[in-house]
Amino acid sequence: MEQLKFKTNIKCGGCIATVTPFLNNLSEINKWEVDTQNPDKILTVEGNENLKENDIIKSLEKAGYKAERV
Repeated sequence: MEQLKFKTNIKCGGCIATVTPFLNNLSEINKWEVDTQNPDKILTVEGNENLKENDIIKSLEKAGYKAERV
């Protein structure tokens, strides 16, 4: 299982609700969560070996958010 972490601008529950359908649409993702208490708003994504950093970043951009791998 792959695990990727990203610094994001996802700040609150409303933001999480906005990105949920975009991230849930990626079949390679098994689980994801955002630590909104962390100053860097860290998104942790777990998925299968086909999980690609670029796919996650593009999905978040479609939802109107930014992500940078950490």
